[in-house]
Amino acid sequence: MKTPQSLRPGWAVAWLAAAALVAGLSAQTAIDTTDWTAAQDHQNMMDQLHIKALRPGPSGNESAPNHANYDEALANPYPNLPEVLRLKNGRKVTTPAMWWNQRRPEIVEDFEREVLGRIPKNVPKVNWEVVKTAEARVGSHAVLGKQLLGYVDNSSDPNIKVDIQMTLVVPAGAKAPVPVMMMFGGRSIPEVAFPAPVFPGRGGVPGRGGPGPGRAPVAPPANADPPAMEQLIADGWGFATINPGSIQADNGAGLTKGIIGLVNKGQPRKPDDWGSLRAWGWGASRGLDYLETDPAVNAKQVGIEGVSRYGKAALVTMAFDTRFAVVLIGSSGEGGAKLHRRNWGEAVENLTGTGEYHWMAGNFLKYGASEADFGSKNAGDLPVDAHELLALCAPRLTFVSYGVPEKGDAKWLDHQGSFMAAVAAQPVFRLLGAKDLGVSADYHTARMPPVNVGLLDGQLAWRQHDGGHTDGPNWKYFIPWADKFLHRDTAGNRP
Repeated sequence: MKTPQSLRPGWAVAWLAAAALVAGLSAQTAIDTTDWTAAQDHQNMMDQLHIKALRPGPSGNESAPNHANYDEALANPYPNLPEVLRLKNGRKVTTPAMWWNQRRPEIVEDFEREVLGRIPKNVPKVNWEVVKTAEARVGSHAVLGKQLLGYVDNSSDPNIKVDIQMTLVVPAGAKAPVPVMMMFGGRSIPEVAFPAPVFPGRGGVPGRGGPGPGRAPVAPPANADPPAMEQLIADGWGFATINPGSIQADNGAGLTKGIIGLVNKGQPRKPDDWGSLRAWGWGASRGLDYLETDPAVNAKQVGIEGVSRYGKAALVTMAFDTRFAVVLIGSSGEGGAKLHRRNWGEAVENLTGTGEYHWMAGNFLKYGASEADFGSKNAGDLPVDAHELLALCAPRLTFVSYGVPEKGDAKWLDHQGSFMAAVAAQPVFRLLGAKDLGVSADYHTARMPPVNVGLLDGQLAWRQHDGGHTDGPNWKYFIPWADKFLHRDTAGNRP
């Protein structure tokens, strides 16, 4: 049986499921509608770009024939990165004014057009409501919690509803507005947490990036540090958690829903439309809009944090919204702090496949193309790379965090490639009057410091801890580092 090409995705899924039932099969065993719809959407984008074939991404299974490369001798096929302080016309950027007025807009345009997509000009407004308030305790500290919903105006397409879920927890009795860390997919206190989101086929887990809001805490191992939210509250910070799934689904099938689908009225994306990473960043920015109105929050000292795919989203958020003061980028890998040009672990071709393409702009598929009307392209053809995404954060506080492969922070993430990106971003921090990592070596030859040796003397920071796929062990270093550069008198603002 052949699916009629004229059917829209939603109708096509229903048609195919019905056909399976007619054939005597259950819809559940005959088809995974999410994967099928994503494949159709992916093919639609390939057709728009006139791509005939994509290179398959490497496998994370080291025993597979197409396993990812982990040989440093083969890791840099495109060793020279785009010059972060050189204009497209060849002129060297020598002043902060040239950066802000000329070079930075060039980099932003390339990322929006080719990599992450553009936020539409007609994106609807968000109205925030405090749904619930509660008094509680975090560790030994009294706190005030709020459950918040950001209602997105869906008058353009009432069939698509987007309500952004966020919680805010601040120390009770603080003597002044407090800094706040916003966390993608982080936990909140039970009194204001939302129920954990449920995704088809994932058993309620919202993705590799972190636990869903409202999930019961997992017992920490013996001698573990206190949870991040307890460390923050103890230091006089507040924290917010935002649910990425309430903004945009973490799959290609969801691109006709969520905020992307709402703006497009349920129609497929165009090649330079935004992907999920940019949509999650947009949602975080709308959360910051609310925080700017809350008298308990110091809106000039709001940070953003995430791990894995949400680490990518945290970096994207910080890069594009200059209101955020600080970022903690946890184990972000390809599409985050890892250099696209590095042949190590996850590659551009993984991000152009059906499983991850929704994170990116459609145009990003071009760089995984083996056969197309324009020929073929690869990572070396990208006009920008991860060092420039980090540079867009300058001179604000930017902390890159990783763990170790032995504990589960896989080689796949390319820790060394991410360190090289941070080193290559240093000149922009210096140009704008900020301290960098303090690494004098060129990014071609710079090597990571030993595990548990942090480079924390500047506004650009790096630390690889000895734990797994988490930023948990780095919070006790991140908080005092942020306090130092935010010039916080922590003792003076505690109840």
